[in-house]
Amino acid sequence: MRNFPLLLLCLLGAATLIGQRPVTPGIKGSIRGIIVDASSSTPVEYATIVLLSADGSKQITGTISEASGAFRIADVAAGSYQLQVSFIGYEAQTLPEVTNTSKNPDLDLGTIALGTDAIMLEGVEVIGEAALIENRIDKLVYNAEKDATNSGGDASDVLRKVPLLSVDLEGNVSLRGSSNLRILVNGRPSTIFATSVADALKSIPSDQIKSVEVITTPSARYDGEGSGGIINIITKKKDAQGFTGTVNSSVGTRQNNAGLNLNALMGRFGVNGGVNGFWSWKRDAELTFLRTDLLDGQPIRSLAQSGTNGTKILGLNGNIGAFYDFNAYNSLNLSGRYNRFSRSNDGTTLGLIDNFGSSENVSFDRFNDSGNDNSGFDATLDYRRTFAEEEGREVVLAFQVSGQDSRTDNTVDQNGGLPIYQRDLINSNEGTNLEYTGQLDYIHPWSERVKMETGVKAVLRRIDSDYRTQVKDNDEGQFRDDPNLTDLFLYDQDVYAAYLSFNFNLGDKWGLVAGARYESTEIGGDFHSENPSFQNSYSNFLPSIILSWKLSPFSNLKASYLERIQRPSLYYVNPFTSISDPNSLQIGNPDLMPELVNQYEVAYNTYIKGVVLNASIYLRQTNDLIESYLQVGDDGIASTTTFLNIGSSDTYGANVFTSFTLFKKLQLRGSLNYGRYNGTGIVRGEELQRSADVISGNAGGSYSFTDKLRLDFFAFGRGPQQTLQGNTPGFSMFGVGANWEISERTAVGIRIIEPFSENKVFGSNLSGPDFNQTSEFILPFRSFGINLTHKFGAIDFKAQNRRPRVSNEDQKEGGDNQQY
Repeated sequence: MRNFPLLLLCLLGAATLIGQRPVTPGIKGSIRGIIVDASSSTPVEYATIVLLSADGSKQITGTISEASGAFRIADVAAGSYQLQVSFIGYEAQTLPEVTNTSKNPDLDLGTIALGTDAIMLEGVEVIGEAALIENRIDKLVYNAEKDATNSGGDASDVLRKVPLLSVDLEGNVSLRGSSNLRILVNGRPSTIFATSVADALKSIPSDQIKSVEVITTPSARYDGEGSGGIINIITKKKDAQGFTGTVNSSVGTRQNNAGLNLNALMGRFGVNGGVNGFWSWKRDAELTFLRTDLLDGQPIRSLAQSGTNGTKILGLNGNIGAFYDFNAYNSLNLSGRYNRFSRSNDGTTLGLIDNFGSSENVSFDRFNDSGNDNSGFDATLDYRRTFAEEEGREVVLAFQVSGQDSRTDNTVDQNGGLPIYQRDLINSNEGTNLEYTGQLDYIHPWSERVKMETGVKAVLRRIDSDYRTQVKDNDEGQFRDDPNLTDLFLYDQDVYAAYLSFNFNLGDKWGLVAGARYESTEIGGDFHSENPSFQNSYSNFLPSIILSWKLSPFSNLKASYLERIQRPSLYYVNPFTSISDPNSLQIGNPDLMPELVNQYEVAYNTYIKGVVLNASIYLRQTNDLIESYLQVGDDGIASTTTFLNIGSSDTYGANVFTSFTLFKKLQLRGSLNYGRYNGTGIVRGEELQRSADVISGNAGGSYSFTDKLRLDFFAFGRGPQQTLQGNTPGFSMFGVGANWEISERTAVGIRIIEPFSENKVFGSNLSGPDFNQTSEFILPFRSFGINLTHKFGAIDFKAQNRRPRVSNEDQKEGGDNQQY
C-alpha cells in the first residue's frame, strides 16, 4: 500500500480542519465541597447534590458524595446556579447563589452541614458494589478487585478465574480453545507480550488489576489481529481530587509482592503512578521424559531423561500517567509503562539411550544453568477533540512508542558415553523489539440512530536478534563459535490499515454494527551472515457484522460474522535456537505466513430473577494454521521443534456462564467451555489429521460473614490442548482466600492455593510416523500467603472519561510452549 502515507496526510489535514471549526467558547470548571452531619461533623456518604439553573426551574447535572463526604461536579460552564443537597433523614439544603466565571471557573464551597430531619430513620444502609462478573452487550467483565483470592498472585492467576478463558501451568492463555489472542493493558498493546505472554503476565501483580474485559467479537475499529478474541487488563488507576496513595504487600510460601501507588488531581491537571515488585522462593520440580524412535512402525531405540530443576523469578512493574484538559473540548493524555521479568533455572538431568540390543546403551548427565531477562516500555500521547454543537462527535490523534529488550543465556555442562555428550555449550540471545504507532480516529453521529467510526493507522516494527552459540568439544578443549548457530537477524514488519464502521439503531429492539478493515503488511528480513535476505507483502480485506436483538429488557440475542488475520510475532519467527536441552531443540521460523480466520457466533444473554446467564455457540475456520512441529534429526537422538503453517482447522463449540446469589450472602458463579478441534495438514509429505475435544471451565463464589469480612473461593480446570501431533498438559487449580477490612483504609487477607495437594503432575503426549514421546512434570504447588493493604491521603475520587486510543491487536502472541 505505497499510497498510504499520502492517505494519512490527507486524513490528518481533514482532522486539522475539523478541529479548527468554531465552537461554543468558554472554559468549564468544577464545583466541590464536603457534606457533613451538622451535629456530629461526621461525613455524609451518598448525599445527593443537584446543580440547578439560577431560577431553580431546571436540573443541570448532579453527583453523590463519597465516603469522606466530599463531592465534585465537573464540566460546569461559567454562570449562576443554585445547588441543592439532600439525603434520607436530613433536611434538604439549597445554596441560592453559586456563581463561577471564566476567570475563576473552579469553586470550592467548603463544608456544607446538613441538619437531621424531625423524623430520623432508625437505620438506613445504602450499599453499592459492582458484581464480580458483568455481562455487557459487547464484552464480559470480571471485576478482579472484588475477589480476595487474587491477593499475592500475578495476572495469570487472575485470568484463570475469568469466564471463557483458560490458562495453563506456564501462564499461556486461550479463549474457547484458541491461543490466537491479543492482550492489552488499559486498552493499549505492549511489546512485552511479543516474546512470551506467560512471562509478561507474571510481571503484572494481581493486586494491581482492577478488572479483565473479554471481547469475543471485535468490530472493524479493532485491529484485524487476534482471531480468538481480545483480552483487556484494566489496572487500578484512579483520578483523585487532591492526593491519595495505596501501599500493599503480600508474603507467601511461593511468591511475595510489594507495591506503592500514588494519585493526584489538581483542577484540570492530573497525574498518577506506581511501582510494584514481586519475587519467588526457589521451587524444585521433577521431570521425566521418554521418546521411542520407530522404523516402519517398530521401536528401535528409546531416549529417557529424568532430573530436578529449580526456578526463581523476579519482577518489576511501573507506570506513570498525566492528563491536562485545556477546556471542555480539548484534552491531552500521556501515559507510560515499564515491565521487567527475570527467571533463573538450574538443575541436573540423568539420561539413557537404549538401542534395544543393536549396540551398547549410552548413559549421560547434564547440568543446566539458564536465565531469561525481559524488560519493556510503552509511552503513549493522545490528543482528543470533542464538539459542543454535536454530542458524541470526536477526533483523536494518538502516537505510541514501545520497546522490549530481552536476553537469554544457557550454560550446559555434559558428561557421557558419546562425543555429543562430552560437549559443553554456552548459548545466548540478545533481542530488541521497537514498535512505532500512529493512529487517527474519527467518530461522527449522523443521527440518533446512525453513528460512523473511521480511521487510519500505521505500525512500524523493527526487530533485532543477535544470537550466539559457543561449543567446547570436551573438558580439555576451548570454546569456539558454532557458525550455524551464530548470527544477527534483522526483521521489519510494517502494517498500514484503514477502517470504516457504522452503528445502526434499528428501532427499539434491533441493533447492527457493520464495517470492514483493510490492512496491508510489508515484511523484510536480513541476516549478518550469508543467509539469504527475504521480503514479503500481503493485503487483507476484513469484513465484520454484528446483529443484536433485544428480546426483553433483560435478554439479548446476538449473531456475528468476522474475518480476521493472525500474524506471527517475534516468538514464532526468531531463528534463534534455544539449547537448554541438546536433545530437544526449539527454533523459530521467519518464513511463516499469517493465519486467516473466519468466525461465526450466536450468543444469548439474560437476567432472570437474580440469575445471570450467558450462552453461545461458535464455529472458527482457520487456514494456514500455525502450530509447533517436532521432528527427530538424522542422528536419531536430537529432536527439533519449530513452527509451521501446518494446515487448516475447524473448531466448533459452545460455552455457558451463570452467576447468582443465595441467602443474600452467598454468591456463586460457573463457566463451562467445550470445543471440538478438527485439524488436517501435509508436512514434508506426511499427512496429518486429528480430532479431539477441548474442555475447560471454572467455578467460584464468595460468602459475606459481615460487611467487613468476606470469604472467596475458586476452582479452575482445563483439559489437554490439542495439536496435529498430540496434546500438551492439562491444568487445574483450587484456591480460597479471606479479606477483612480493619478500617476504611486498611485491610488484611489470607490466600491458600491447593490446600489438599502438595504437588501437581502435568503430562503430555506427542507422536509422528517415526516417534512416540511422553513427558511428565511434577511441580510443588501448595502455597499459603498473607497480604496487607493500606490507603492514605484525601479520598475524593471522580471517574474521568479517558479512553486509550492506541490499540495494536495485530499479532499472534508467543507463549512458553516448552515440551516437558
